[in-house]
Amino acid sequence: MVHLRTVPDFWEANVLAARLGSEGFVTELRANLCRPYAFGDVSVLVAEPQAEMAAELLLADEVEAAFAGDATAAGAGEAEPGTTALRGRWARYRRLLAAVAALLVAGAPVLAHFIG
Repeated sequence: MVHLRTVPDFWEANVLAARLGSEGFVTELRANLCRPYAFGDVSVLVAEPQAEMAAELLLADEVEAAFAGDATAAGAGEAEPGTTALRGRWARYRRLLAAVAALLVAGAPVLAHFIG
């Protein structure tokens, strides 16, 4: 068994193990145990031959979840015509704005070095 990921609590580790198990991956959880509850970080382990495929599966799930965000949430009732397209466009603009902000924050020290 090899280390795949460390998660902050036992509940999240069980969800991750269930997701991997539903795809046929063998998992093992390791944590600090204080009877009857686990506390602290939990390591999720998978069988060595399956480690790369399991990591790719989790990455694909995270990417899908990131892009599914507001574009699929139409609300409880029926949406007005065109509002889903507007929400999808707004979600794209928010992602673009977040990417630009991240570049500015990360690049500010480099820019300050050359300017000042």
